[in-house]
Amino acid sequence: MPLGLLGKKLGHTRVYNAQGVLIPVTVVLAGPNRVMQIKSKAGKDGYDSVQLGFDDQKEQRVPKALLGHIKKHNSVAVKRIKEFRNFSKEVKPGETVGATLFAVGDFIDAIGTTKGRGFEGVMKRHNFAGGCATHGAKGWKRRSGAIGQRLFPGTVMRGMKMPGHMGQDTRTTQNLEVIQVREEDNLLLIKGSIPGAEGDYVVIREAKKRPKGWKAPVVTGSKKKPGAAKPAAAPKK
Repeated sequence: MPLGLLGKKLGHTRVYNAQGVLIPVTVVLAGPNRVMQIKSKAGKDGYDSVQLGFDDQKEQRVPKALLGHIKKHNSVAVKRIKEFRNFSKEVKPGETVGATLFAVGDFIDAIGTTKGRGFEGVMKRHNFAGGCATHGAKGWKRRSGAIGQRLFPGTVMRGMKMPGHMGQDTRTTQNLEVIQVREEDNLLLIKGSIPGAEGDYVVIREAKKRPKGWKAPVVTGSKKKPGAAKPAAAPKK
């Protein structure tokens, strides 16, 4: 996780790019993130990382153990703390980092908690088709159908898709492009959707599959389509 920030999802909008194309974006408040602690491989921790804190909080609302850790490093109380290993930018305790950590055109991975949907049936939770609506089928329109077997093994198999709790899971959306960076407001405008509801905390990190400096591969030449017929060989003389 070379570069990363803690942020808050604010909402959605649309913006025009330089070519006049309308792009749907998610607005993320990406700072200021305060550097709270720096760990090094040479020290007692045994690895390199940077701890960032986001969103100031009253001290009486922070657990005493966490408050003691914050006071030890001469920082202020925050609502969220996240540790990023192998942070590629050199920072010092007490400094702040923000949206300028990323630039327009960079790709990021967004980590968040999905919206809670409560107890849901199989059609919404697992995209089941449901039962027949005609031919005498009554009361089976939104049910899953049979879940067991006959004589053997005579039990419900583990992992069977059934109704249950949906949502509130940690999910990562990869390879999202940064469309705008608004330094004065610490905002990132990111193309596409990010897990979570408006107001939820998210982690914005440098994309693992498309790090800084990544460029799309250039396809040159023509490729043969699979299954194409080969030209007939010339007859031997």
